[in-house]
Amino acid sequence: MQRRIEDYALIGDEQTAALVGRDGSIDWLCLPRFDSPACFAALLGDDEHGQWRIAPKDAELCTRRAYRPDSLVLDTEWETAEGAVRVTDLMPQRDRAPDVVRVIEGLSGRVTVRSALRLRFDYGIVVPWMRRLGDGHRVAVAGPDAVWLRSDPPVRTWGKDFCTHSEFTVGAGEKVAFVLTWHPSHQPRPRLVDPYEALRSSLDDWQRWAARCNYAGPHRDIVVRSLITLKALTYAPTGGIVAAPTTSLPEELGGIRNWDYRYCWLRDSTLTLGALLAAGYHEEAEAWRDWLLRAVAGDPAELQIMYGLSGERRLTEYVLPWLPGFADSSPVRVGNDAVRQLQLDVYGEVIDSLSLAREAGLPMKPHMWRLQVALMEFLRTAWRQPDEGLWEVRGPRRHFVHSKVMAWVAADRAVRALERDPQLSGDLEGWRAMRDEVHREVCERGYDPGRNSFTQSYGSQELDASTLLIPRVGFLPPDDPRVVGTVEAIARELGHSGFVRRYSTAANLVDGLPGDEATFLVCSFWLADALHLIGRKQEARRMFDRLVGLTNDVGLLSEEYDPVAGRQLGNFPQAFSHIGLVSTALALYEGEGAG
Repeated sequence: MQRRIEDYALIGDEQTAALVGRDGSIDWLCLPRFDSPACFAALLGDDEHGQWRIAPKDAELCTRRAYRPDSLVLDTEWETAEGAVRVTDLMPQRDRAPDVVRVIEGLSGRVTVRSALRLRFDYGIVVPWMRRLGDGHRVAVAGPDAVWLRSDPPVRTWGKDFCTHSEFTVGAGEKVAFVLTWHPSHQPRPRLVDPYEALRSSLDDWQRWAARCNYAGPHRDIVVRSLITLKALTYAPTGGIVAAPTTSLPEELGGIRNWDYRYCWLRDSTLTLGALLAAGYHEEAEAWRDWLLRAVAGDPAELQIMYGLSGERRLTEYVLPWLPGFADSSPVRVGNDAVRQLQLDVYGEVIDSLSLAREAGLPMKPHMWRLQVALMEFLRTAWRQPDEGLWEVRGPRRHFVHSKVMAWVAADRAVRALERDPQLSGDLEGWRAMRDEVHREVCERGYDPGRNSFTQSYGSQELDASTLLIPRVGFLPPDDPRVVGTVEAIARELGHSGFVRRYSTAANLVDGLPGDEATFLVCSFWLADALHLIGRKQEARRMFDRLVGLTNDVGLLSEEYDPVAGRQLGNFPQAFSHIGLVSTALALYEGEGAG
């Protein structure tokens, strides 16, 4: 069976997450955190790199699957010649240790079910020592990791070929539950969870959370699913939101554009904060704002584009040579060297986010304004530098238009804060002068009058989808002919089968990497936003409908979409894509009822 990225569904406990395939196999799980080494890494290799499959004997793909309404509890069903069976997967919000709960229930007839558990610590390379205990539990240990497996009621279990097998039969209404629990191997076994109580409480927790969503427009179910996905990608102890729970899912099958996204990007900050606030999730928005404040604290010259879940700064990139990669797309990378890049746009993102938080009435922090003043004082001269830009290109630095526009945003938000609040102190005239100078330079050097479009960088003929954000951030009004021309040029030149590329990868002139990539989903949402702003509202809504149609059967989106092959690509599920979906829905249908 040739796997597709969209074949997977997500379960998680707001500290880590697992991907479950249509065949009932958990093929990716990092324990105990999103960025920990994986104990199931079949996603980037094969079964021997770690997986846990539960399915009817001799069955392959499921008949159907779906999340329980407004939750992250996944039901997968098979109909066989012997009868029907359901596997319910979840990761309950943890007390101390992470648990994976899998409940098998007979629906009709009598069905023989098999479980095959292959634990492989450290991204699929370490085979643990598994032993059976007197109480019927099994424990696997290797180095710092220990994993316990138990079933309720106990079922026949045996080991063969470094795999733990179980087989049992369920009739209609009969249930068997498995619980897999991780803990540091030097510590005692954690408290046992009741799998059925965990199922009930998880459903209640998720549904109460989803009920807080105040969006009532079209596609509400998929908007709520996107918000649940963003919640699932949140590291609850700190409020940080990972870009994706995976590493190295390819932007091109067989290519090298494979990156580790299990970290928190500043570029997402304003859009994330805006989406959470607009959808009614002020508590989550405040937690993200507070994570942001902690992460960026320090010397403004050392501001990074991304941080770890708790604000860690060293995210050293290295390759795992024993993993062949998804669809033989190598290398498989851990860590991300882009952390060392200069991206001036993040200063604008941080200041814009803090401005948005203030306007939304989130509680102020005593050092918040001092931090913004420090960032502005650094940016006052630094904005003139070339940088690697929003897309983390690994080619030479340039004067990227989006970076300059976001420098303007930083100055504009700082000026407006001083104008609104006389109790704040700062260099009002100096920041106004900077704002005017940046605006003038971008309009002179970043705009091509012959094509009536803003370009990717000064003096370049290339276009960049990030310039679609120019009206959204207020750099120019939507009815400005230069904005309209930019939107039309990007739709024409970066459009591909109704969707949008980030930029042209022809001749590797921009990012310095071989190969190609697919259309970038968040950029397609940005085009829908821009079309809406310039008055082409029906066209914007049609595009949004097409984008919603790209979600997989359980409502998830990856980073990119290949319209030729008709498949999702890139890390999955991607926070940026789901943020785009929520933000565009809110922009296009604000104040409308469901329809």
